[in-house]
Amino acid sequence: MEDLKVAVRDFWDAASCGEVYAIGGTLEAQFSAHSRARYDLEPYIREFAGFDGSGKDVLEVGVGMGADHVEWAKSRPNRLAGVDFTPRAVEWTSRRIALAGLSSQLQVGDAENLPFPDASFDLVYSWGVLHHTPNTPKAFQEIHRVLRPGGEARIMIYHRPSIVGFLLWAQYGALARRPFRSLTDIYAHHLESPGTKGYTVREGRRLVQDFRQATVASAVSFGDLLEGEVGQRHSSAALSMAKRVWPRPLVRRLSFLGLMLEVRATK
Repeated sequence: MEDLKVAVRDFWDAASCGEVYAIGGTLEAQFSAHSRARYDLEPYIREFAGFDGSGKDVLEVGVGMGADHVEWAKSRPNRLAGVDFTPRAVEWTSRRIALAGLSSQLQVGDAENLPFPDASFDLVYSWGVLHHTPNTPKAFQEIHRVLRPGGEARIMIYHRPSIVGFLLWAQYGALARRPFRSLTDIYAHHLESPGTKGYTVREGRRLVQDFRQATVASAVSFGDLLEGEVGQRHSSAALSMAKRVWPRPLVRRLSFLGLMLEVRATK
């Protein structure tokens, strides 16, 4: 697992998630472009996150480019902390927080071994991160550990099966004459960093079995809708054609085949 963890770190340290949208001549312009693209493509993030940190001790696991972290900081939490496995993400987010005139305790850290004492936070947030760490159940246990009784976790991990998964299977399974490849194998080798995982709703519930109560539900992502820069690692004439004719109104109704698994759990 350590070799895989190094591979995951190296993948995301080469380019943070969403960095392709950070365009512009100044750092401020880059951050503005990134935020605009992120929330235009994924408006559901704001609803899920809530960004209601006022008076709370808040931790974000996997800060990435820092757009969500700035939103948490703007909500004026009692304390805000953030960890990411890559120095690149911590650097991006530190500069973003400073530019906004806000503050946070940011550090490089491992989701499977969070550098905080037990019962340190009222709310832990993580969007699209924990499916990348090799031992995802351990990461959920760590979040449970650092939450106070009554504290809340808001976590998005990838769902299986999904429309994105089937599209990748079509390219790397059927068209590659390997039709018996599982979605688990497809996710691990072709969906973002090495070893990426997806979870069924039932498996997601097992991840939060230590929590007092939890809701776990799948939802459609911008990836399922073939929007934005999705598919940039898998570009082809077929993908370009699919983006032009994709039946997005229909796909939006297929939440049971969405790439996102949204988890809300209370300790």
